[in-house]
Amino acid sequence: MKKVFIIAEAGVNHNGSVEIAKQLIDIAVEAGADAVKFQTFKAEKLVSKIAEKAEYQKQATDKIESQYEMIKKLELDVNAHKELILYCNQKGIIFLSTPFDHDSIDLLNDLGLEIFKIPSGEINNLPYLRAIGKLGKKVILSTGMSDIGEIEDALDILIESGTSKENVTILHANTEYPTPMEDVNLRAMQTIAETFKISVGYSDHTLGIEVPIAAVALGSTVIEKHFTLDKVMEGPDHKASLEPHELKEMVRVIRNIEKALGSGIKKPSNSERNNISIARKSITACRQIRKGEELNSNNITIKRPGNGISPMRWDEILGTIATKDYKTDDVI
Repeated sequence: MKKVFIIAEAGVNHNGSVEIAKQLIDIAVEAGADAVKFQTFKAEKLVSKIAEKAEYQKQATDKIESQYEMIKKLELDVNAHKELILYCNQKGIIFLSTPFDHDSIDLLNDLGLEIFKIPSGEINNLPYLRAIGKLGKKVILSTGMSDIGEIEDALDILIESGTSKENVTILHANTEYPTPMEDVNLRAMQTIAETFKISVGYSDHTLGIEVPIAAVALGSTVIEKHFTLDKVMEGPDHKASLEPHELKEMVRVIRNIEKALGSGIKKPSNSERNNISIARKSITACRQIRKGEELNSNNITIKRPGNGISPMRWDEILGTIATKDYKTDDVI
């Protein structure tokens, strides 16, 4: 079984603090995630100074400040990136970050990242997609707010620019924080897999952990989920994020689901082999039978244990001759 790649999405929940970012890394490590992901951007290149915030951002932050003012406080500079990458290496977890502009793509490439995560908002950004495609790295493409045609266009650009299809994983996603259950549409992940014959995953913004677990059962190879130190912290994404104990539980359950999915080959498992003789039945004597007597429906029946002749051979045994004496309940 291919292990599900679990990304603990720290995002901007560090609130601009490297020390909080390190605490988030520690939590991701403790939970057993494969990677911890941040966001790399320059506010000036990402958003205009008059852009409004999303409704969920207005509810979680100062309503008066602009989107630019909000995210300006959440930038991580080059030195912060280097420090966090070093810290992740020391802790044995993969550092990831989503770039939101061309300078950020170059920065992360220069810092040696081997996996590039494309956020949903950039799926229709041709120059951005082309810049990442040219790197020839592994790509995880989120598809919130998009349809199949837009996904196809983005995938074509990545491939034409130099990224092999085998290196792309497409994440089904919904960008509403939190996502209403009726809008999750997990089956769309399977539609993506069937349409493009490609590895798929799921980026989750629902409350709780049941939907990403269900996604794993439906074939997700990557799970991405926001987490925080505390949901009541100030910032745009804390409220819709998992707290440390919830992240740990999500990873635990996903790992169990991985084991439960198995190989897909239907055969007795190692743990149940001993039950075959106990739970199945054999052809047995239902009364005393003498040697030389014909075996028929009046003197044989089917009972446990299952260590004798299989009942599937019932027709074959009827009319044969007993080669020895049998007592009631003896296995034939």
